[in-house]
Amino acid sequence: MKQIALYGKGGIGKSTTAANLSAAFAEQGLDILQIGCDPKRDSTRMLMHGRLIPTVMDLVRERGDRSLALADVVYEGYRGVRCVEAGGPEPGVGCAGRGIIATFQILEKLGALHGDVVVYDVLGDVVCGGFAMPMREGYAQEVYLVTSGELMSLYAANNICKAISRLSSRARSRCRLGGVICNAKNQHREEDLVEEFARKIGSSMIQFIPRDQVVQAAELHKKTVVEFSPGAPQAAVYRSLARRVMENRRLDIPAPLDMEELESLAYEFSRE
Repeated sequence: MKQIALYGKGGIGKSTTAANLSAAFAEQGLDILQIGCDPKRDSTRMLMHGRLIPTVMDLVRERGDRSLALADVVYEGYRGVRCVEAGGPEPGVGCAGRGIIATFQILEKLGALHGDVVVYDVLGDVVCGGFAMPMREGYAQEVYLVTSGELMSLYAANNICKAISRLSSRARSRCRLGGVICNAKNQHREEDLVEEFARKIGSSMIQFIPRDQVVQAAELHKKTVVEFSPGAPQAAVYRSLARRVMENRRLDIPAPLDMEELESLAYEFSRE
């Protein structure tokens, strides 16, 4: 079983990338489980044709964890992709990271954590104990950073590198950095910048995803690009990402940059 986690700044397109990646895996006939680890619970929406499935934490609050069955928390989406949303606390109350911890415990108890590929879609703005759990407790073996060339996106990716580096020495943690995914925002020399960032942290850019209007069109139709427009160049990009992730054997302990290095890098590539 290949267990991968996509981390990235909120709003970077991480969930779109994760859903299309899962759809591309499913096209290959693989058994896929995607777990959304963001309180917004929108990771699996396009796989579920727009449906916001009940979250594990909502069900726990309503019914308690002892009464939950596998069918209550796992929903079948596009091409059989099994979808789970962890959810979180009520707004303004509690810690969302603790919701992830509770969700993983329940999924493990129900025997849901199986398949050819498990995709963890995790918020990366704050790598607290809960959000780091897929890395810390050995669930996610490969971490892929989703970033653009924007400084704050790179900043979030760099912070996740710090977490991977710190957790790599723990006995239960097997996580390593599998690579960097550039989800483009059409910035000047963006591909070169992200590729150089990946090199400097001791990794590589595994895929460049260009900005394309078909992504928004697919989302308006409540589908992934892979399903909505299977012949589109953008769908081919997601299939390429799926292939590269499956074939990837390079797993690194990253060397995060300090803030001055990161700012200097971004400034260098911002100049004409």
